[in-house]
Amino acid sequence: MATRTDAQSPAPHAADIHDVIRVHGARVNNLKDVSIEIPKRRLTVFTGVSGSGKTSLVFNTIAAESQRLINETYSAFVQGFMPTLTRPEVDVLDGLTTAIIVDQQRLGADPRSTVGTATDANAMLRILFSRLGKPHIGPPSAYAFNVPSVRASGAITVERGAKKAVKATFNRTGGMCTRCEGRGNVSDIDLTQLYDDSKSLAEGAFTIPGWKSDSFWTVRVYAESGLLDPDKPIRKYTKKEMQDFLYREPTKVKVEGVNLTYEGLIPKIQKSFLAKDKEALQPHIRAFVERAVTFTTCPECEGTRLSEGARSSKIRRISIADACAMQTSDLAAWVRGLDEPSVAPLLTALRQTLDSFVEIGLGYLALDRPSGTLSGGEAQRVKMIRHLGSSLTDTTYVFDEPTAGLHPHDIQRMNNLLLRLRDKGNTVLVVEHKPETIAIADHVVDLGPGAGTAGGTVCFEGTVEGLRAAGTVTGRHFDDRASLKDTLRKPTGALEVRGAKANNLRDVDVDIPLGVLAVVTGVAGSGKSSLIHGSVSGLDGVVSIDQGAIRGSRRSNPATYTGLLDPIRKAFAKANDVKPALFSANSEGACPGCNGAGVIYTDLAMMAGVATVCEECEGKRFQASVLEYHLGGRDISEVLAMSVSEAEEFFGRGEAHTPAAHRVLGRLADVGLGYLCLGQPLTTLSGGERQRLKLATHMGEKGGTYVLDEPTNGLHLADVEQLLGLLDRLVDSGKSVIVIEHHQAVMAHADWIIDLGPGAGHDGGSLVFEGTPADLVADRSTLTGEHLAAYVGA
Repeated sequence: MATRTDAQSPAPHAADIHDVIRVHGARVNNLKDVSIEIPKRRLTVFTGVSGSGKTSLVFNTIAAESQRLINETYSAFVQGFMPTLTRPEVDVLDGLTTAIIVDQQRLGADPRSTVGTATDANAMLRILFSRLGKPHIGPPSAYAFNVPSVRASGAITVERGAKKAVKATFNRTGGMCTRCEGRGNVSDIDLTQLYDDSKSLAEGAFTIPGWKSDSFWTVRVYAESGLLDPDKPIRKYTKKEMQDFLYREPTKVKVEGVNLTYEGLIPKIQKSFLAKDKEALQPHIRAFVERAVTFTTCPECEGTRLSEGARSSKIRRISIADACAMQTSDLAAWVRGLDEPSVAPLLTALRQTLDSFVEIGLGYLALDRPSGTLSGGEAQRVKMIRHLGSSLTDTTYVFDEPTAGLHPHDIQRMNNLLLRLRDKGNTVLVVEHKPETIAIADHVVDLGPGAGTAGGTVCFEGTVEGLRAAGTVTGRHFDDRASLKDTLRKPTGALEVRGAKANNLRDVDVDIPLGVLAVVTGVAGSGKSSLIHGSVSGLDGVVSIDQGAIRGSRRSNPATYTGLLDPIRKAFAKANDVKPALFSANSEGACPGCNGAGVIYTDLAMMAGVATVCEECEGKRFQASVLEYHLGGRDISEVLAMSVSEAEEFFGRGEAHTPAAHRVLGRLADVGLGYLCLGQPLTTLSGGERQRLKLATHMGEKGGTYVLDEPTNGLHLADVEQLLGLLDRLVDSGKSVIVIEHHQAVMAHADWIIDLGPGAGHDGGSLVFEGTPADLVADRSTLTGEHLAAYVGA
């Protein structure tokens, strides 16, 4: 053994000095030359009001550059298949490690995507059944509802040396149900919703949204195909014409010298509307589908999506369909009971995955749950599952509000998971508003001081104790606790729900009071959404604002999304005696150089594309002639550059007085978006800003009852106060407000609480409390009661 002779401690190794991620001069979106140092192998929480720049710094700067640098290590050929990422606007980014992003982006809404397929649990189950299932029906694909059975035979020519014809047969066993094609439900189409049979095609018989009479690809291919008489009313078609019109196989036809494909109306509608998940469709298309199509559970597979063969093969009297229908906590227990040495490694991996579901608070989900029906918080936690058992260390995990959609009871469990990832030697970066999660941070970065252009600077950097003492918005509100109200409103009536059985609900009978602020709460998976969206949302006069993502391209902005641009265009048109279409950057008024985008995009294949400001319009998006028309001394590009507050004043009086525009702007200011620029692309808005933009839009709809699904998602503690004020104003104006919520401040502010539980999945689905918040606190009979009592200090 060699012995040390020197008494001095050795100098640190050069590799050990890189213990911070250094950001210098970040200018992405609203960031104003931000420079910070983030400690590695620590838990850092980024906080600040909604729109202050947290996502811009963490996701669009640090995580984006890490991903871009990793992508550059692949060959040019491989990079051609990957998304092209531009280098963020930042001077220096040092000390980056591989970033794993776990965000709240919804999982794919394809009807064949389920929780099982998204987490690879289905793939492991299929292998398990192909090895142990009795009777044995084939390889893993025989248990897959996305794989159809295929049989073929015939002669093939093998070009090897002398050409030779060989007889070949091909056979693949799939598990897809032939009737519903692996979707679990079948659709019947109401033909009266597709066309008016008293009219001919030439008279515009189609009543399908988006099918305009001059459309080359839809209406005209039917009218000018030569297969149908365009001037004959549809009800007078012969049997053959009706067959061609509704069901004809794809056929090549020539319309005005162009080769097009003619296809029967029913298969065309099925491909264009029904192949997509209903929740992913635009609202007016979804309304059409709900009118025209009735979805019923497939009678052949009973909604399991699987063929009879796949359902017949069982392990201990359980088929793969039964296994996928179990909630994961029960399935984990069943898998633990299997002891088969031949598949021991597979069983170990499957157990780990299923145990991760339970550990992360998703034990109530079933593997056959469609992924499009998961909330943003559930989707984020499903993505976390694959990282929990990972052996990777020294990576950077980036989380976007991991407590979204979690009951206070579940937040402690999420905190433990974040700390566990850190303790394995990883850097954990979390964007968060909940004080319970901020409190466990090793390092806090508070951005602000305001939102939008008023934000983008680092207001505080240091420990949680330092944040409490700091004078920032977050520091001042950190220990805020809402108190129970002294006076409660009296209900003006009640909405009766009887025998609710959707999903895990157990014959729930409840009277939801009207004319007050009613909060529906309970642990995640207890049945809140099933009760409200299943029994209340579809009723007349009910305006439902769910957690669905706002869809919009870089051409969409708050003005187009809220419908604000319509009255503005009409006001400009009236003042200048021209057409309203001139004042749309997506229509006649668009700059010809950039087609109204304001920038010109140059695609450089696998290299990051370049966006340069259009020289013709200088980024204003409109033709020069359009900018000569004014309203109240401003042109249309100057109006779109205004903030909501400026525009509210501009359209409120004087020559530009436009009541319709002023009303929309008032709603945007009410939800706390006064700082937002009217022409700002939707793609640059934060999650909290999108949530409030959606709320402002729906507030304009006519209805006596508003249903809000977790409106505090993405909101800072200071913004929650403003939201409570807005809910009070809605109720005081004569509306009824029903809120599905976990935030204790909203519960404390309620007039009436409905608590579901006691647990999640099949342990929930029952009404465990209904009454006032004060009664719930005094009772402490439920998990919600305990946490609310602790919150208000009772």
